[in-house]
Amino acid sequence: FPADMFANEEGGPEPDWIVTEREQFSDFRDLNKDGKMDKEEIRHWILPQDYDHALAEARHLVYESDVDKDQKLTKEEVLDNWNMFVGSQATNYGEDLTRNHDEL
Repeated sequence: FPADMFANEEGGPEPDWIVTEREQFSDFRDLNKDGKMDKEEIRHWILPQDYDHALAEARHLVYESDVDKDQKLTKEEVLDNWNMFVGSQATNYGEDLTRNHDEL
């Protein structure tokens, strides 16, 4: 896909980001080394089995909002960072915040 985003018409050296993308493709995305990505390789790239998106997002929200770094969020910490929670997949883009929660 780098050719879709960069056409080296002048014949000069490729930018660093193109070189990096080619390396990423050959080292991590093209698992069977056939020069193209099949359905399973795309699935592995988009939804890697060894990465928990929900856990990563939850950790990100706590890290960014936990002002006193006690690994617990107070109501004030959440309200002070409401925009981060409203824009998060972890809260279903804010929809889950409109429901009654005992913990809040």
